[in-house]
Amino acid sequence: MTTDTVSSSGQRRAATRSGTPTKRRITTPSLAEEAYQALHRLIVRGRLAPGERLVEPELCEQLGISRTPLREAVKLLAADGLVTLRRNRNAQVSLIDAKELEHLFEVEAGLESLAVGLAAKRMTNTEIKRLEAMQERLERLLDKGDRDAYFELNQRIHAHLVAGARNPVLEETHRRLLGRLERARYLALDRIGRWQESTEEHREILEALKARDGERASRLLASHVQHTGEVIAALNAR
Repeated sequence: MTTDTVSSSGQRRAATRSGTPTKRRITTPSLAEEAYQALHRLIVRGRLAPGERLVEPELCEQLGISRTPLREAVKLLAADGLVTLRRNRNAQVSLIDAKELEHLFEVEAGLESLAVGLAAKRMTNTEIKRLEAMQERLERLLDKGDRDAYFELNQRIHAHLVAGARNPVLEETHRRLLGRLERARYLALDRIGRWQESTEEHREILEALKARDGERASRLLASHVQHTGEVIAALNAR
């Protein structure tokens, strides 16, 4: 514990004893993180379109923050590949590069295929039951047509499958890659019928895991990711 932490704790205790309410000070890093999350959501959901300029005064007013945390958030988004920084000009939402996506989905398919093959051996029964509960909720969201909630849960299911491999290097690599593919995955839900197909593919993967059939689970998940990539390629070709 640092001296600053001790001092801060002492001040809070003193304020409490004196009856004076303490005020929570919001620091720049937390504001930058909040701005990052807000902009990330807008970009992934297409509310900020590819190629659109990020005009600082407008975004500062919209998010209720100053330029410093906004610029930190934009740098984080650039690291994710969602924003393109331009010298002496406004940053802009990155364009969707079809060739790059093809490469990313190839890697994603291999990565998740490897992970689920390991997960079939290493996941506990409790973790598989949790996955089954997530699948059932996914199917309910499909019936309701709740696209955003469906997408968020779909992302968590993929992360849960990879975590089941019990390989932290694999998990960290996947986390970074998934961030770069998130916008494309959301876009895939624009295609009529993809929700239903994706849900059925998830169900088949779950059944393979329940049977502890790593080879089948691996093959199914690779096909599932590749299918999503093909949907995106078709949408971009329009």
